[in-house]
Amino acid sequence: MDFESNRYARQIQYAAIGKEGQRGISSSHVAVMGCGALGTVAAEILGRAGVGKLTLLDRDVVEWTNLQRQALFDENDARQARAKADAASEHLQRINSQLDVHPVVVDVHSANIEDLLRGSDLVIDASDNFQLRFLLNDWSLKTATPWVHGGCIGATGQVRLFRGDGAPCFRCLVSEPPPASAVATCDTAGVLGSATHLVASLQATEAIKWLSGNRDRVGERVLSIDLWNNRIRSLEVSPAISASCVACAEKRYEFLEGARAVGAEDSAVLCGRDAVQINQSSPTQVDLQRMTRRWEPIGRVQTTPFFVRLFPDESHTVTLFTDGRAVIGGTDDVSQARSLYDRYIGG
Repeated sequence: MDFESNRYARQIQYAAIGKEGQRGISSSHVAVMGCGALGTVAAEILGRAGVGKLTLLDRDVVEWTNLQRQALFDENDARQARAKADAASEHLQRINSQLDVHPVVVDVHSANIEDLLRGSDLVIDASDNFQLRFLLNDWSLKTATPWVHGGCIGATGQVRLFRGDGAPCFRCLVSEPPPASAVATCDTAGVLGSATHLVASLQATEAIKWLSGNRDRVGERVLSIDLWNNRIRSLEVSPAISASCVACAEKRYEFLEGARAVGAEDSAVLCGRDAVQINQSSPTQVDLQRMTRRWEPIGRVQTTPFFVRLFPDESHTVTLFTDGRAVIGGTDDVSQARSLYDRYIGG
């Protein structure tokens, strides 16, 4: 038995997949948007299942609080504050040396999503905010590409694959981004690793069904779980809602190319990070070595292939990524963050 048949033997033995289904999986390109709790678990399952190409997209670095639930990371990754996409890719290639894994350390927005996801057969939603999901939904409808939504908080979560070819879409499920004050986060409500692992496993399973040619087995309802209270429900998206949907019925992609598009120039307070991300309006490749030399007289500097970080004082950090994006740590005040940005990075 050859290497591939031996590695995927038990999966091939499953009658619904077989050799033909495995060929479909192995010839597929999946993009994982976010390398946190959902993304790392889903990526590992898909990598072990033999997906031909994985693109891992994430803007963040590994922190100690991630280790409770984010598979593929270890203490060394947190100690070095490694870029998540890079660390996840390295661990995946140790698991399956035949994988074609592409880590991309980037902030996804309306100006770059089409380039980043071009060629993907399916996208796993492992994002941490609604704006990005609405953007992904618009891109999916415009390109007729399927994506698997997943969300988890506390011990609850939900999953559904959206086909990208019409109704229903994510905006049929959630018509508008909820205000920040109305949405709990992992940092305010906590989260169980068992719940994130289950949601990601369900996402990966829907993806495997699709990629292996078993599209008639993909769920048509939103699967909602509550592990703590031992409840699993399936919820229908009403056809009446879909008939008046801005995105899939009217084909208005407001978050991709309309007035509500999130551009590269926007700033954002990062969820639970006590940090603010600042993006350049015209992203350019940053010379990290040059910036290192510039910062060395100021304070301690950490340099990696993906970013350079300055510790200017005991309270703040300034992290500059190769794409021009910066994360100012130690504050959730955008004005203060911009002041630190201007002081240490400039225009």
